Amino acid sequence: MTISLKNSRDAELLARAQRVVPNGVWGHMATRSIAPGYPQFFAKSDGCRVWDADGNEYIDFMCAWGPNVLGYGHAEVDGAAFARMKQGDIGNGPTEVMVELAELLVDTIDHADWALFQKNGTDATTASVTIARAATGRRKILVARGAYHGAVPWCSPSMVGVTAEDRAHLAQFEFNDIASLDAAVAAAGDDLAAILLTAFRHDVNRDQEMPDPAFLQQARRHCDQSGAALILDDVRAGFRLDVRGSWAQYGVKPDLAAYSKAIANGWPLAAIAGNERMREGAAKIFVTGSFWYGAAAMAAAVKTIEILRDTNALAHSAAMGQRLREGLDMVARRHGFTLSQTGPAQMPMVRFAGDQELRIGNAFCVAALRHGIYLHPRHNMFLSAAHQPADIDRAIAAAETTFKDIAALGITPPRI
Repeated sequence: MTISLKNSRDAELLARAQRVVPNGVWGHMATRSIAPGYPQFFAKSDGCRVWDADGNEYIDFMCAWGPNVLGYGHAEVDGAAFARMKQGDIGNGPTEVMVELAELLVDTIDHADWALFQKNGTDATTASVTIARAATGRRKILVARGAYHGAVPWCSPSMVGVTAEDRAHLAQFEFNDIASLDAAVAAAGDDLAAILLTAFRHDVNRDQEMPDPAFLQQARRHCDQSGAALILDDVRAGFRLDVRGSWAQYGVKPDLAAYSKAIANGWPLAAIAGNERMREGAAKIFVTGSFWYGAAAMAAAVKTIEILRDTNALAHSAAMGQRLREGLDMVARRHGFTLSQTGPAQMPMVRFAGDQELRIGNAFCVAALRHGIYLHPRHNMFLSAAHQPADIDRAIAAAETTFKDIAALGITPPRI
């Protein structure tokens, strides 16, 4: 289905916003960082679909940049949250649901002996680093070069407004490179507090890379030998790949893991799950927020995790991702293009081979909007349990027409 995109309402809202908000929209959801032609404001969402401010409908393959794991507006999840909200959400202290959620996480996540709650992924990664330093009495944090762990001075991808002192005890190594990791550990010496890793390599605008089990085992070995903490930043992948934790399949247990995004199917929540060795450090530090004990989001998380644990939702989203991957590859080859599709099938990064400047990717994704498909040219995408075979097949059919559209613009396969 081809639609004629309306954007007058979107343009009006952006103009209004720019008068009262710096840049109009900030951060990773600002569409100026994607490609011209993307809608910026949205009106509603349901299942695996979103509607922009002008009423244009799309099958959504960004899932709110990760939080939507079961489907927008999931009746059971939202019902649990709304029921809790009627009793009270933010109060003078936590409700019973906080204890219930912590117990569920300890029972579900394979390394967890306790849990703490926050609101955003950056809250969780920052608190994890703080806990590691408190537990070890050391300062140095090792991170993979190019990895994203949040948007505050110690880890922001931007150095604007950030001082060198903010990064004074941050050191880097190359992901999946054991020799590089070994060298970074040696340089940190007896001041090593933690090694911090994402579930797999998902840096922006590059192919994704799954972890080498030997690399993870070496990281675990270094932490065991030195007394440092191994931290899993599972903010993006957690509760989307495996409810036990994204490294469960590798048999490597972190000391601390940070979660957010999919934990409550869109309700604002983050969590840290830690082992017994990190408990004292967690008990010593002071981290807090006025909304961190919000009960409605916790109730949503309990229901979300129960559904993920007790149904085939994760297997279904992986199957839908594989169906999309195979269909896109087939269509692309028919039109002479080669795709690079990396990462887990339910968290796909789709790039055109030889498209270093993203000229093809940008044009393709903008054209796909006109066929009711919302894709992203330089960030990994997401599938949810709400995506059904008919949705994937429609997206593949739209891709067929989209390739014809970009050919009409004079875009041809690059020489590789």
